[in-house]
Amino acid sequence: MSRISVVTGAASGIGQALAELLRSRGERVIGVDLHDADVIADLSTEEGLAGMVDAVRQASGGVVDAVFAIAGLVADKPVTVDVNFFGMVGTLNGLRPLLAQSTAPRAVGTASIASLQATDDGLVAAMTSGDRATARSRAAEVAGDGLIYGSTKKAFAQWIRRTAPTADWAGTSIPLNAVAPGVVNTPMVASVAATMSEEESRKSWEATPLPLNGVAEPIVLAEVFAWLGSPANTHMCGQVVFADSGYDAVVRGDSVW
Repeated sequence: MSRISVVTGAASGIGQALAELLRSRGERVIGVDLHDADVIADLSTEEGLAGMVDAVRQASGGVVDAVFAIAGLVADKPVTVDVNFFGMVGTLNGLRPLLAQSTAPRAVGTASIASLQATDDGLVAAMTSGDRATARSRAAEVAGDGLIYGSTKKAFAQWIRRTAPTADWAGTSIPLNAVAPGVVNTPMVASVAATMSEEESRKSWEATPLPLNGVAEPIVLAEVFAWLGSPANTHMCGQVVFADSGYDAVVRGDSVW
């Protein structure tokens, strides 16, 4: 019997590549996005998340084998906090009861190399404590400083590490992990590049070492997500897997060891 997977952000980029990959392997995919998806939902709001969970429950018959939380924003605005952290956490927590009905449940979220770049401690702390109001307020204060996106990814990586070994996840045999992409050729990345001056673009590339094959295509990351969400992955717990062309290895070196 084929697996049923939920992919948020399925209308473009990595999410679209993953949905197409899983379908090519005979899996059933319930795509979630703001448009061009099986489930249309705004994951930046509690109402949107609740509606998504209800729609997925109906579409899946109450059983989901894998959840891939990929939907995200890069805008330097408070709404990015709502989508990248609270939306992603809400997706994973909201669909966990459906995963618990599977014989081989898996869950994967999306971190980023941005989690290793400049962040705001107050914003990260507000997110990891689950305080959406304070997080939005702090995000509004630092908007324009280029700190929001990286902060959401750092907070999410911390959530993955803290949550995966708990009774609700590891204790019920649900591997919970994340993928941290490097620079990927997606519409989201292109939109950021389009706003940069030539000088800003040059400095950005100089600060982003990608020694192994440079910029990745979405399918490269889709393959990583697919394995983490497959029955073959039985023992990875709370890992943030950097599929980043070597960025993490260069920037952090052996400091984590």
